[in-house]
Amino acid sequence: MSARKPPTAQKTGRSAAAAKAVGPKPVDDATLAEIMRRFEAANPHPEGELEHTDPYTLLVAVVLSAQATDKGVNIATRKLFRDAADPAAMAALGEDAVTEHIRTIGLYRNKAKNVVALSRILVEQYGGIVPPSRVALESLPGVGRKTASVVMNIAFGEPTVAVDTHVFRISNRIPIVIGKTPDEIQIGLERRIPKQYLLHAHHWLILHGRYVCKARAPECGRCLIEDLCRYPAKTA
Repeated sequence: MSARKPPTAQKTGRSAAAAKAVGPKPVDDATLAEIMRRFEAANPHPEGELEHTDPYTLLVAVVLSAQATDKGVNIATRKLFRDAADPAAMAALGEDAVTEHIRTIGLYRNKAKNVVALSRILVEQYGGIVPPSRVALESLPGVGRKTASVVMNIAFGEPTVAVDTHVFRISNRIPIVIGKTPDEIQIGLERRIPKQYLLHAHHWLILHGRYVCKARAPECGRCLIEDLCRYPAKTA
């Protein structure tokens, strides 16, 4: 019987690369519960950083926040909301005037178009009231799953997780849920996070990703869950 041939260098190289590409498994349920417990203890009443006074101004602010910073949106909306703080006033203000108000943030022309269009729909179809319905919200111009989730969570108290770039990164990094799309992450987080933490979970994850577990240089030295996180490239 002939001796078994050793694997070729090419196959060995592929196997090593594949093994290296495999990251850590998601944390177990007990660890996840402890992560959420620590976030709650550190910040029991988290709030979003977009300035708003009611569901409508929240909706507009979130629509404007796509590919823009909360700080930049807040600067733009302070004067915008002084001139138009309800759907009827925004529709009357018109696309050109809204464009001038939000010119300092990204994609301002298309956002102005969407804000005026959704305001008109709210006036014509919903009596000027933001509907407490995910389906209705997602039918509005410029409103996707993330925007609808933020509004449902903050304005109407629905325990949902809005997945922005920070939540997406944190979930894959810790990891809590591993996924390739925001929808995969949202579905997984809403299934995994204990119910008592679900209402505030996306706030904690957003703030953690924005100020501690940053994209390029996570500040692991001051992370309150560093001992629970399985991210292999932690900083000193």
